[in-house]
Amino acid sequence: MEDMTLWKQWQDWNNTCKWVELSYVLSEETPHWSGFPAMKSETLFDYPDGFFVNKFDIVSQYGTHVDAPSHFVEGMPGLDAISAKQLVLPLCVIDISDKVRGNVDYEVVPQDILDWEARYGRIPEGAFVAARSDWHKRDDLNNYDAHEQKHYPGWGLDSLKFLVEKRSIAAIGHETSDTDSSVAAAQHGYVCEYYILEQNRYQIELMINLDQVPPTGALIFCGFPRAKDAAGFTARCVAICPK
Repeated sequence: MEDMTLWKQWQDWNNTCKWVELSYVLSEETPHWSGFPAMKSETLFDYPDGFFVNKFDIVSQYGTHVDAPSHFVEGMPGLDAISAKQLVLPLCVIDISDKVRGNVDYEVVPQDILDWEARYGRIPEGAFVAARSDWHKRDDLNNYDAHEQKHYPGWGLDSLKFLVEKRSIAAIGHETSDTDSSVAAAQHGYVCEYYILEQNRYQIELMINLDQVPPTGALIFCGFPRAKDAAGFTARCVAICPK
């Protein structure tokens, strides 16, 4: 008799858990980094041909997407080097939305992580840590000022160093199109993004619905093509959460 434990767990999940979509719908209107063109699509075959097929013209980092370490760091692994085991991870959601409402340039600091741990316990090794800013609820994700400077929140370098060096996390995520806050990136470059990728971690950008995920206790499932030497790709991520 085969072991049916996983099937029973799947049934339990469907009965006792909720599933939360963490990715944008992919289209020409999908939010994306301002330096990239919008995707284009065309129909190659239609039903009179016997089947329906689309052709997409799209940059690898479009909409909700994964960044492989090679995205910023030459010689580091691409998407095909991310193991299947790294695609399902414990999900920790650090809520900085109140602070962002008061300061759109806010950066996650180590104290935010320590405050989270004081309430929910130590972040487990191999976790996926997401910064909830509620930025996905905005109509304008770039938030330009009168001088054409973007304003949106990000991670602070010290907080990422803490997560990597003290908690040995596997990946990070956020709702903005960059790891660094826009103002910090304009002043110092993308130091936070370079750091996290240099540490052979991956990240998911332009996430949605983190406000529907509990701070602790959920799992994240990250899906993207196993593209050889790819620096990134549009991703589909979902969370399974206790109701």
